This record gives sequence, structure tokens and C-alpha cells, in this order.
Amino acid sequence: MSDNQLTKHFQDQIDQEVKIEPKDWMPEGYRQMLIRQISQHAHSEVIGMLPEGNWISRAPSLRRKVALLAKVQDEAGHGLYLYSAAETLGIDRDELIAQLHQGKAKYSSIFNYPSLTWADMGAIGWLVDGAAIMNQVMLTRTSYGPYARAMVRICKEESFHQRQGYEILLTLVRGSEDQKAMAQDSLNRWWWPALMMFGPNDEDSVHTQQSMAWKIKRKTNDELRQQFIDATVPQADYLGLKVPDPDLKWNDERGHYDFGPIDWDEFWQVVKGYGPCNRQRMRDHIAAHEEGAWVREAALAYAEKRAARLETAVA
Repeated sequence: MSDNQLTKHFQDQIDQEVKIEPKDWMPEGYRQMLIRQISQHAHSEVIGMLPEGNWISRAPSLRRKVALLAKVQDEAGHGLYLYSAAETLGIDRDELIAQLHQGKAKYSSIFNYPSLTWADMGAIGWLVDGAAIMNQVMLTRTSYGPYARAMVRICKEESFHQRQGYEILLTLVRGSEDQKAMAQDSLNRWWWPALMMFGPNDEDSVHTQQSMAWKIKRKTNDELRQQFIDATVPQADYLGLKVPDPDLKWNDERGHYDFGPIDWDEFWQVVKGYGPCNRQRMRDHIAAHEEGAWVREAALAYAEKRAARLETAVA
């Protein structure tokens, strides 16, 4: 078939909700868009371990330590699933990580903010994982098969993470006045960065239109952001916490909450590497990657030795 015929057949498959698999023909633009998105997602899961890992040893009880440790372990697994999904597109994991270290690949802007108090473990679980779930549930229906299948398990685990975070804040608001103030302070600091997680407004998003046409994404940035606000504000009300947006109000005519302007200058500053923790996050990731080189080398040597023994046994 000609390139035009292949492209038409590919789009027909997309329109008919047939999953695209690794060995199927696909436009190079589709492959590159998936690599960019899946690698960014994988990097975010791994970098996202850093602000939480910082609190494992300082959690207020053994139960909290174990729960947070389990959550961080889950995030490492999510990164593994996603790197594996990206590799089905013909790119090596080492190359993906090199792109991150060279600044050619991004991760979610939210992880460039510091976790200052224990309440932040609640806000990250409730708001950050909650925003991620809004996006990731949609991705269980994405057009690329390996990505969609990876997201099914990830979403199940993320739902526990969100509930864990909400329960931390619920405990704090039922405690002392200082504890409730700590919870409110955490919401104040994480609310707007959480809204930025969905990406720029639709008119400023360079990838949204094509991503929607290829059904990589099923909803736009603005649709997901509105869905998140509508679901989260009543949860804040139940906690007795105030969302830090003076323009927030329910709109009966729209059937949605109206909300104030997002500081997109702050968003782009963080994306460009000038957030509160950008440099620290990269330093920590690079150091961990270099210090773990011997583990990767040992695993590779073991795999090669085992393969050689099996080959000898068969011969």
C-alpha cells in the first residue's frame, strides 16, 4: 500500500476503536507523540517518588511509614510499566533516561514543588494523585494497546493513593487547631500547581488537537481540569478546608464551578527549569542513576550468564 493508503487505514482503525499494537504500521508522528507522552509519564512517576520519599523516615507512626513506603514502591512500579510500554515503540530505556538528564524530556511540573510538612503527604495524595487519576482513567482507553493496558493497573493503585492522602488530611482536620492549620496551609500551596498539572489551556496546547484525532487523549486539558475542580471542591468542603480561590463559585447555568485565573507565567517558569526544586530533583535523579549503575550491570551479567548456561544445556 502507498503511504496515503496506510495512513487512511491507520486512521480508520483508530476511528473504529481498534487498538494499535507495536507491530502495526503507524505514522512516525504518532510514534513520536506516544514516546514523548509515555516517557514524560514514566519520568513523572519516578521523580514523584522524591518529595514523598523525603517523609518516609519522618512519618508520625509506623502505620504511616508503611503506607507511604508502599505508595512510593507503587510509583516505582508505575515507572517500570510505562518505560516498558515506551520500549515497544522502538526506543531504549537508557535513551529515555538520557533525554531526561539532558533536559530534552520533561516530567510533570508538580514535582518541582517542595514537601514542607507531613500535611503535604496528604495534599499530594489527594490533589496530585487525584488530578493524575482524572487524566489516567481516560488513558485506559487510549488508542495504543500497551499504554492502555499499563494504565488499567496503574489507575487501580492510584485510587488507593488518593484515598490515603485524603485520609491523612481528614485525620489532621479532626485534630488540634495547629494540625488543621497545617492542612489548610498545604491545600493553599498545592491547589494551583495541581490545576496546572493538566497542561496549558486548550488554545495554547500544541499537541491536543492531533492527540485527540489519534485518540491518544480522550478529553482536552480544560475538560479534565474542570472535571477535577467539580469533583474536588465538595471534598474540600467536607474536610472543612477552604480552596484558595476567591473567584470560585458554583454556576447553575453551566452546571460547573467557575474558578479564577491560573498563573501561567509560574507554570512556564517551572516547565523551563526555574521552579523551586527543578535543579534538586535532577541532581537527585542523576545521582541515584549513577549510584545504581552497578546493580544494572550485575543484573545484565547474571542474565547473560544464565542465557549461556541454558544454551549449553540445550546443545
